[in-house]
Amino acid sequence: MARTRVRFASLLALSAALALVTGCGNGNGDTASTDGPPGHHGGKPVVVVTTTWEGAFAKAAGAEDFKVIVPQSVHHAPDYDPKPSDLAAVGKADFVLYAPFEPYAAKIKEAAGSKAELVEVNLDNDADKVRAEVARLGKLFGTEEAATKWSASFDTEYAKLSKDVEGSWPGGKSPAVVSQVFTTWSAKLAGATAVGTYGPEAVTPAQLAELSGRKPALVLDNAHMSTGTVLPDSGARQVEIVNYPGADLDLLPVYRNAAAELKKAMGGS
Repeated sequence: MARTRVRFASLLALSAALALVTGCGNGNGDTASTDGPPGHHGGKPVVVVTTTWEGAFAKAAGAEDFKVIVPQSVHHAPDYDPKPSDLAAVGKADFVLYAPFEPYAAKIKEAAGSKAELVEVNLDNDADKVRAEVARLGKLFGTEEAATKWSASFDTEYAKLSKDVEGSWPGGKSPAVVSQVFTTWSAKLAGATAVGTYGPEAVTPAQLAELSGRKPALVLDNAHMSTGTVLPDSGARQVEIVNYPGADLDLLPVYRNAAAELKKAMGGS
């Protein structure tokens, strides 16, 4: 995602500190007892996720016993500095889910000496990619039935939201939009006409001229990486799109919120 800076000194300190900590996390973020063998609890895998985004994917796939490392209140998760106390759950996890733009994730497993399987998750809210990842994780966790059930409910909700947003098109015509590279999924949800992308870096003067010249009606900015007004004086209305789910680890509200913001920007109710 963003250009992240890993604090190597902190990670080295974590490596030493984490040798002293073990534990098991659960879905509400508490630490469970260290008694008993590591591994599956009641037939369900123990999952540690770096952020609420991975957590929402895991929950959709059927995971029930999990721990989130980065607090939901952290605006830009890749810049978070994990503390030894954050990582106590890793020692007894079956799976540790992370994204490639989170450079500390691999160190989490290494430092804790966990035998967990490290799973790279494709964090993208594009509907097709979400379905694919949830199915993959469900198979990995042995929770395929739960993953299939969630995907069916997701398809129903997504179709409803997409139809609702398209009903708000100005003049009944698909609006032209420019999207930040990690918000293109919301343009697809809206049935909008994509005329350009930018980021994750700030728009350069050359890009500003080029994208403004395409006369977009909307700019779909990334709320987690905003650089301010993207196309000033272009007349385009900027919409802040949120990618990360809340503390409830429910992915569907991300789509509901995006649909509501898009409708508002298009002049709908």
